[in-house]
Amino acid sequence: MPAQLIALDWGTSSLRAYKLGPAGVVLEQRALASGIMHLPSQPREIAGVCCSDGFELAFDAACGDWLDAQPGLPVIACGMVGSAQGWSEAAYRNTPVDVASLGQALHRVRSVRGVDVHIVPGVIEQVGLPNVMRGEETQVLGVLQGLGAEVLIGLPGSHSKWVEVVDGCITHFDTFMTGELFGVLSKHSLLGRTQQPAEHFQAAAFDRGVRVALSADGQRGVLSTLFSARTLGLTGELAPDQQPDYLSGLLIGHELAGLPGAAQHKPIILVGAAPLCTRYQRALGLCGFAHVSLAQEASERGLWQLALAAGLIQPAMEA
Repeated sequence: MPAQLIALDWGTSSLRAYKLGPAGVVLEQRALASGIMHLPSQPREIAGVCCSDGFELAFDAACGDWLDAQPGLPVIACGMVGSAQGWSEAAYRNTPVDVASLGQALHRVRSVRGVDVHIVPGVIEQVGLPNVMRGEETQVLGVLQGLGAEVLIGLPGSHSKWVEVVDGCITHFDTFMTGELFGVLSKHSLLGRTQQPAEHFQAAAFDRGVRVALSADGQRGVLSTLFSARTLGLTGELAPDQQPDYLSGLLIGHELAGLPGAAQHKPIILVGAAPLCTRYQRALGLCGFAHVSLAQEASERGLWQLALAAGLIQPAMEA
């Protein structure tokens, strides 16, 4: 099956490359540890030129052979590659945004191979405190086909995003630094000193953490309830290997408590690593959110839709 598009999901720590065929089917994919903060540095020849630029080297390693085989393949990329620290900055687009508006605002950077890489802009919301995302907007747009008029999409991670979508348009989103805070507290605070890793997920401890966040105690805020991750250990109510999952449940519970009340009546779609999404799905159930599903292959599907909107590929190819 002939390839029609190269799609890159290029973040801070990793680079995922997809060779896509008709209708966006994945023909081949690769994962490299060449995020924008971990670029290769050993110079080598690319297209007859000795090159030492880390972005060029990573790009060539990810898909150079695909371009050798099909030099005319269009290339689209999303994520931190378009940030101020990336290959070339793609300016943020203000909410509300949809596939058409983002697809028509792609930023081009010319590679040493002579191939244009089309970078998806990030999204910014400037109502109240500013909020930004890069890469998540592509995942969101990749899961929207066939959904209802109003959807809430959750993207768990170091900086979890909750994105409100109305009629296919990103209208609002919030960011919670839940994953990063969990890592900091576990490794660099008093709470981590009594923790021990568990062989298996400690479901009861996790559930307890979620319920504490939702309780009257939780109403005092996360700064108050965090100390319980230590005191429940001191009083013998949590074993050392239960404490990490309790802390995880507590932080996720506080995150979910910050979602708007109306969200309980909307379909919720979770996008991201399956183990983390499953954990969030469990917590959402404890919080009373009934309509929760998990989505896969969001980035590559979003990049395909954006390439269509940009005219990099033709709709006829999708049939």
